[in-house]
Amino acid sequence: MSRLSPFVSVLIIATLPGFAATKPSAASSSQALMYAAQAIAALTGGNAINDLTLTGTATWTAGSDTENGTVTLTALGPGESRMDLALTSGTRTEIRDAQTGIPLGKWAAGKGSGLFAVPNCQTDAVWFFPALGSLTAGSNVILSYIGQETRNDESVQHLQAYIVQPSLATVFGITTQSLSTVDFYLDAATLLPSAIAFNAHPDTDARRNLPVEIDFSRYQSFGGINVPMHIQKYLQGTLLIDLNITSATFNTGIPLSTFNIN
Repeated sequence: MSRLSPFVSVLIIATLPGFAATKPSAASSSQALMYAAQAIAALTGGNAINDLTLTGTATWTAGSDTENGTVTLTALGPGESRMDLALTSGTRTEIRDAQTGIPLGKWAAGKGSGLFAVPNCQTDAVWFFPALGSLTAGSNVILSYIGQETRNDESVQHLQAYIVQPSLATVFGITTQSLSTVDFYLDAATLLPSAIAFNAHPDTDARRNLPVEIDFSRYQSFGGINVPMHIQKYLQGTLLIDLNITSATFNTGIPLSTFNIN
């Protein structure tokens, strides 16, 4: 098994939103930790990842409207992510930011913009690259092994993660454990993530779950780092974003200001 990147195993523990020195009362299963470590090693090849930029083509579907264009995905550590779409009707940007210690989110499209509801900022910010998220099993992440399953005609190892936040046990009456839960489906042969799943919520109803699924395929190695070249994001079973990645760069020194939410 490849050695886990020191950056991934240390920095993520220190910077995921809500992390504290308090030891969780629950414990991760040893089998889940084993598969998670092997998945991170398969993704990173033991390389330290500080930041990343993925670019490619995009198809965005909203209701009956479908638009094509380009996409740039950027991330800095586990708490900062940004998606910039350049579509036929204009641009759309989505940002996740945890530099204040509180996970935040914002969208902007055309002349409109708005903040993400707090319950929608509890899951992994870097949804497009699982090596920068709760799969790394930080000190306040609880990982469970659900078992080996068949998903989309493929054999996968199913793990589930949630974040323990002692200073923020509930949001609008919903436990952060529930809001931060992410399911990981690892290809049983390669242990590369084939999908992740979590729940989003309407801005005015945190108790209503809107299933989100991210599918990853066509992995390609960039200097030993495996990148999914095809990323699809589904909302309630409907394809929302279809991305074909054409380039990937790492550790270029992306400034934290890139992710500022004003």
